[in-house]
Amino acid sequence: MTFQAGRRAAIFGLMAAGLASCGPRLPGGGGAPSGSSAPPPRPVPNAGYDGWVAGFRGRALGQGISASTFDNAFAQGGGYLPDVIEKDRNQTEFTRTLEDYLAIAASEERVGKGRANLARHGGALRQIEARYGVEPAVVVAVWGMESMYGERRGNIPVIAATSTLAYQGRRGSFFEQQLVAALKILQNGDVSPAGMTGSWAGAMGHTQFIPTSYLAYAVDFTGDGRRDIWSNDPTDSLASTAAYLARSGWQRGVPWGVEVRLPAGFSGPTGRGTTRSPSAWAAMGVRAASGGTVPDYGPASIITPQGAGGPAFMTFRNFTVITRYNNAEKYVIGVGHLADRLRGGAAIQGSFPPDQYGLTIDDRRRMQSRLTAMGYDTKGSDGVIGPATREAISAFQRSRGLPATGEPSRALLQMLG
Repeated sequence: MTFQAGRRAAIFGLMAAGLASCGPRLPGGGGAPSGSSAPPPRPVPNAGYDGWVAGFRGRALGQGISASTFDNAFAQGGGYLPDVIEKDRNQTEFTRTLEDYLAIAASEERVGKGRANLARHGGALRQIEARYGVEPAVVVAVWGMESMYGERRGNIPVIAATSTLAYQGRRGSFFEQQLVAALKILQNGDVSPAGMTGSWAGAMGHTQFIPTSYLAYAVDFTGDGRRDIWSNDPTDSLASTAAYLARSGWQRGVPWGVEVRLPAGFSGPTGRGTTRSPSAWAAMGVRAASGGTVPDYGPASIITPQGAGGPAFMTFRNFTVITRYNNAEKYVIGVGHLADRLRGGAAIQGSFPPDQYGLTIDDRRRMQSRLTAMGYDTKGSDGVIGPATREAISAFQRSRGLPATGEPSRALLQMLG
């Protein structure tokens, strides 16, 4: 996902990957990429699309694309994909709290797999750090958030996806720009049309680059002459992510942020627009959640993403750098916290307020466990109320002759015993 700040909003809105829901672009397969195991959508005949491609050919050749590159790309990887248009027009807007988002972003599964990948690719990651100055845990955290460490890279032909989205008109100029960039990638010889696959919106590889960002930031770290972010070897993808963060101003040895405790009645300014030195915050009574004062990592802001009743963080320059990758605050905290956990850091220590149903995350986990034990499978007990949990609740309610609302509640929890 090496992308211009805000490109996520342009492309994805809110998506879920592996996480089924989170706000700003979900961790682990990023709501965009389809699972590699699912068959890709098949192109269908569309005379209007064919006419658009014929007209676009001249515009592409005028931007330096050779006729052979264009014709080969559309012969091997083009086609009209109505499934892509359906996804673009029906993106579900999930509203996830930070607590739910982090429950997915830094789940035990994601942390465990991340630590295993840190060890497995340690040699390459150390070399990447030496060249770009970005710590291995940070790079791996982005990888984990974007594609669940390569497990969910997407298998939709990028030429077909971007040309379909350019043709259908909504954000047509943006996707035409991505299509031209994809053709340039093919012309450069980095990948074949058949091998250029990704999400329905054209994000590619282990860390989900869109084509224009690939052209700007991808690197050939292995030295084989290709910037290969598609193969099972993640080295070029990881190096490209580090290169992107480095060019955005990453400061080695500076944390993205530190969880802090605010003094009772804290009335100091919060939000990313206000900075103070850590010593100035300390003078106002702000302390690290782990105890003591926060070291001086430079100008810092205090943010309270879930309000006064939730955890607070002191953020530094590298927080802003991660926003260049994805401008959503929850995403940045997710990457930063996952990186901390991969290095052995603690879970969030601050408490979160109950949800809109009056349930804590432990209540929701207990509800999921009990439903699953009774035969209503919630597909896990992470405390996040997603489609599977709502369907399980509905099935339980129907079995008791109750209205099938799919809504959790304290009464439901008590009924489950």
